[in-house]
Amino acid sequence: MIDFKKLTSTDVDPVHNEVYAEAYKKNLVNRKFESSIVDDLLKLNTKRKEAILNFENSKAKQNKLGQEIAMLKREKKDANSAIEGLQKIKAENKEYEKVLEKIEVEFKGALAVIPNMSHPDVPSGSSEEDNVEVKSYGSPREFGFKAKNHIEVGEALGIINFERAAKVAGARFAFLLGAGAALERALIQLMINTHVNNNGYTEIIPPYIANSNSLYGTSQFPKFKDDVFHLENTDYYLIPTSEVSVTNYYAGEILKEEQLPENFVAFSPCFRSEAGSYGRDTQGLIRQHQFHKVELLKFTHPDESYAEHEKLTSHAESILEQLELPYKRMVLCSGDISFGAAKCYDLEAWMPGQDKYREISSCSNFEDFQARRANIRFRPKGEKAKPQFVHTLNGSGLAVGRTLIAILENYQQEDGSVKIPEVLKPYMGGLDKITKG
Repeated sequence: MIDFKKLTSTDVDPVHNEVYAEAYKKNLVNRKFESSIVDDLLKLNTKRKEAILNFENSKAKQNKLGQEIAMLKREKKDANSAIEGLQKIKAENKEYEKVLEKIEVEFKGALAVIPNMSHPDVPSGSSEEDNVEVKSYGSPREFGFKAKNHIEVGEALGIINFERAAKVAGARFAFLLGAGAALERALIQLMINTHVNNNGYTEIIPPYIANSNSLYGTSQFPKFKDDVFHLENTDYYLIPTSEVSVTNYYAGEILKEEQLPENFVAFSPCFRSEAGSYGRDTQGLIRQHQFHKVELLKFTHPDESYAEHEKLTSHAESILEQLELPYKRMVLCSGDISFGAAKCYDLEAWMPGQDKYREISSCSNFEDFQARRANIRFRPKGEKAKPQFVHTLNGSGLAVGRTLIAILENYQQEDGSVKIPEVLKPYMGGLDKITKG
C-alpha cells in the first residue's frame, strides 16, 4: 500500500510526491470526490513554502541588523540609520507574517476536507449496491403469518409512542414505555457486560457534549458540521456518537508502546440532525434525532490495527449471535465508505417486517487519519525512538435502537406478542414475552 501520509503532513512537495499525488487522485475518484482538490492542495503548499521562506529570511535580516545596532551602540557609534532600516524590516515582517497566516489557514482548510486513503482491500464501487458480502450468520425465520414492522408491533403492544414524542419534541423522536423501555435497558446491559467481561474492554462513560476541536479530531468537522446539534453561543455540540468523546480521550498525548492496544466500550445517547438523510426512514426508530448506542473503540499499534479490526468486528457480531439474529457482514466499497475510514465492515441484521437486511453496526479502521488530526501518538521502545501516530478503530457494539427493532420484528408472534430472547431474560426479570396490557 502506498504510504500517502506525506501528502497530509507539512512536508507536501508536488515534485517529490508526484507518485503519491496520482495515487491519491485515483483514491478520490473512487470515493466520489473531485481529484482536483489534490492539485489545489499542492499549489497551496508551494505558496505556503514560499511564504515561510520569505518570513524566515526577513526575520534573519531583522536579527542580523539588530546585532549590528547593538554593536554600534557598544562602540558608541551612530546607529540611527540602522535603526530606521530595522523599523522597515519589522514592518515587512508583519506583512510576511499576515500572508503566511492567511495561507496556513487556507492550507489547513484544504487538508481538512480531503478523505482518508482507502485500504487496497476496499472494493471499487459507487454505492451501497457495490458492497461485498464476506460473511453471513443464521437464516431468516419463516413466518406462518405476514410479519409486521416494528412500528406496528410496538404501537399495538403500547410500548412505543411516536405521537406523544412528536408533541414534546417533534418528528423523529419516540417514547419507549414499560417493557419497551426495559428491553432497551436490557440490551444496553447485555452489550456492556459482554464487551467488558468477555471481550476485554474498559467501560467508560463519556461527556455527551464536545467542543469543535474534538469533532475536528474525529473528522466530523468541517465536512459534517450540519449533522451536529450546536448549543447556541458556545463552542459546545451534542455528540453524534461517543466516538467523538472517547477518541479525544488521548488527544495531544504520547502513549507508551506497551499500553497498546487500549480498548474502551462506551454507552451514550447520540444526537444527529440527519441533515443529509433527505426524507429517508422518516417513520419509526431507524433514523432518529436521538438514540442510544454502545460504542467500541481501540487505540492500536499500526502493525496490529487490521488484526484488531477483525477482533472488534467479531465482538460486535457476538451480540447478534447471542440474540440469535441473522446478519451479514459487508465490506464497504470505495463509494460508500465513510470519510475518515480506510476500511469498514457493516453488520446488517435481518428485519422481517421490512423484508431486508439493515445496518446495525459499522466497524471502521481509520489507521492514523484521526490520530493525526487529534495528535495522538505512542513512543516505540528504544532510547532514540521517535513518537509515531497510533491507529484508531471503532464500531457500534451495537446500535441499541436498531437492535430493539430487530428483536421486535424477528421475535414477533402471530398473536401480536414478542418473545424475549433467552440471553435477555435475566435482564428482564425472567419475562418470557411482551404482551399487551
